[in-house]
Amino acid sequence: MTHDHDLVLRPTQEQITAALNPPAGRNGGDLVVETLAGLGATTVFGLPGQHALGMFDALRRSDLRYVGLRVENNAGFAADAYGRITGEAAPLLLSTGPGALTSLAALQEAAAASAPVLAISSQIPTAGLGGGRHGYLHELPDQAASFRGVVKSVHTVRTQSQIPSAIEAAWKSALTAPHGPVWVEIPQDVLLAETSIPVVSGGDAFPEEVVPRPELTAVAAHLLSGAERPAIIAGGGVVRSDASGKLLRLAETLKAPVVTTPGGKGAFPWEHPLSLQSWIEDRHTTDFLEDADVLLVVGSGLGELSSNYHTFRPRGRVVQIEADLGKLESNHPALGIHADARLALQALLETVSERQDESAPERVREVLAKVAARIAGQELTLEQEVLASVRRALPADSPSFWDMTILAYWAWSAFDAKGPNRMHSAQGAGGLGYGFPAALGAAAADPTRPALAVSGDGGALYSIAELATARQYGLNVTWLIVDDGGYGILREYMNDAFGEATATELTRPDYVALAESFGVPGVRTTPETLEADLAKALSEPGPSVVVLPALLRMFAPTHLGTE
Repeated sequence: MTHDHDLVLRPTQEQITAALNPPAGRNGGDLVVETLAGLGATTVFGLPGQHALGMFDALRRSDLRYVGLRVENNAGFAADAYGRITGEAAPLLLSTGPGALTSLAALQEAAAASAPVLAISSQIPTAGLGGGRHGYLHELPDQAASFRGVVKSVHTVRTQSQIPSAIEAAWKSALTAPHGPVWVEIPQDVLLAETSIPVVSGGDAFPEEVVPRPELTAVAAHLLSGAERPAIIAGGGVVRSDASGKLLRLAETLKAPVVTTPGGKGAFPWEHPLSLQSWIEDRHTTDFLEDADVLLVVGSGLGELSSNYHTFRPRGRVVQIEADLGKLESNHPALGIHADARLALQALLETVSERQDESAPERVREVLAKVAARIAGQELTLEQEVLASVRRALPADSPSFWDMTILAYWAWSAFDAKGPNRMHSAQGAGGLGYGFPAALGAAAADPTRPALAVSGDGGALYSIAELATARQYGLNVTWLIVDDGGYGILREYMNDAFGEATATELTRPDYVALAESFGVPGVRTTPETLEADLAKALSEPGPSVVVLPALLRMFAPTHLGTE
């Protein structure tokens, strides 16, 4: 019997001739860029360094587009966003030692948010590998060890013949659910040495599908079909697997209310009669979910934010669909189904019975009314108006990227993303500096739509250098900087906990003048003029900066037992 995987395509005579006579002047770096192109990559991000020059020299002999950022961590954020927007593995080219290590925070965010990033770093020469102290520039005893606890997989190359296979394996790993960052490292001498290896002519790295077990989806369908008060929590896995349409059909079949996590923004229509929107940090929503007799959790690990800071205590049966085994039943006992959200939701759609329940929309309206009343009682009109102005100014199909700032914390709960894969934030790992470089990556992925970045002044200072990147490549990004003179959310936390804040106040530049010094148009706005100024900036091609001096406050939390 012949199996499909036993079949090997025979090369044509033309391919044989080309393989026997590779062009001169190629090195190991050419094998890197040829493999990336063969796998379908079109754009790479990064920052050159001495050990990585072989890769960067090869770029000029390839058709790959290079977007160079000014800080490796920002290059990682840009690749992260490119991967989220396109669903493709985003190549990130880095140098050894400090260059590599500076990307760690971005790779942690990519890991937490399941963004497919293919990081390829140089290494010290092969003779220096093995942990000895040879005194090479950038030398580490075990560079890969710094990344093993962050990325999905690590691939170390020692010879040129290993380059195509290692990159293909890493590509497949990055795109197998759950998506995530991967790490490949190649010694300097391997990248620089001339090569006689044939030109890499293609790639075959199709990701493996994580298919649900049918006996488990059968039980889940039975539980959901017979539930009296089913409810659904939709996480980022629904967005990443492009399963929003299937989620909508399932919710309507079951008459099940749906709340989305911050990572799942846009997975369910905001104004749908069954939509609890994203108020997952609110105790009224938590109470509603706890009361469900069957709770379906799709593409979420029920982590800190999604469980209202671990105060969520479900009383009914929980069915959890999750592609990441590490998240499956990690916080709550459940009928755990290890699967890609799209495949599992399709299996449920083929099995569940339609429920009749006319009360679900009214119960949703009651919860949203309670949430609205709670917020209305806190005199937070400014914050709500600012967020509403941003929503009105931003085109419905434009993506937005939010740093760790008070307005972003509002957006997690109160911002209508207008569809899946349009709102992204750094809430996975929670590091500062994500918003602007991520928006640059999104603009590189899709130059037809303006991208919005939102930062506080503290987070903005992490990314100022990338104004040069935005200008150099003419990237279509508008950067909204909410300037409150410090780390605003930390100021609130410390004042609440200790009565006064320490180390939260910042001396900062004139952001408008600074933007203009880079050749980027800037404008200082007010809450009253924000909508018009932001809409104008977004409508004009190329980068722009809008600065809003404003002291915003957070709505009161509900997980501390003070209400």
